Amino acid sequence: MVGRGIIAALLGALLVSACGDKESGRVDPADHAAFYLWAGVRPGPEVARASELYILDGEVRRNGERLVALHPQAPRLADKRLWLVVRTQTLEWNPAVRSVILRDLAHWAAASPGLQGLQVDFDAATAHLDDYAAFLRELRAVLPPRYRLSITGLMDWSANADPTVLARLKGTVDEVVVQSYQGRTTIPGYERYLERLARVPVPHKVALVEGGAWREPAALRSDPLFRGYVVFLLNPS
Repeated sequence: MVGRGIIAALLGALLVSACGDKESGRVDPADHAAFYLWAGVRPGPEVARASELYILDGEVRRNGERLVALHPQAPRLADKRLWLVVRTQTLEWNPAVRSVILRDLAHWAAASPGLQGLQVDFDAATAHLDDYAAFLRELRAVLPPRYRLSITGLMDWSANADPTVLARLKGTVDEVVVQSYQGRTTIPGYERYLERLARVPVPHKVALVEGGAWREPAALRSDPLFRGYVVFLLNPS
């Protein structure tokens, strides 16, 4: 017969184990409601219950000649906020690229009334952020006012970008989603960058990678412009 003391110890161990799983420091999509859905990723149950989705529409390759379509048709998701995402490797766009993006936005808006607007996914180096701000001003000028403009950002912007250059994003973009990962892995040292995220003077979110290491920096919850998280979904490895 097992003594009461042993039973209590076993129950305590189980409780500690359960808490350890919940506080494992890994990104679990079940804890979030906004997601990136990239080409080739199979949607799971988290997509069905999501409130917000960033869906890759296409990619502008290094020659900037055209938008390579990666999503075959406009999604029909009436109950969700959607962002049409364009991944780009260059800021030298053929004028036809903007025309195709505007056409796709119109198609998506007709199919999904919750379309928020366009997100540009570009790894703008901190030293060249001024050039990126100029590109975004030109894009905003041709984007119909009904569409919001979102961009991805590097964590280094918050730590090392010139404040006057960061200020030029205000009034041009509606949000910045800061990437905290590379590939399938959280970037080491993310805490020290995100502690200074309040320097970015427009509403901002933090992008996390599914299964990546993560513990929330304390400064985020006191940041008045912090708007939550977006999880980049992965297929099982």
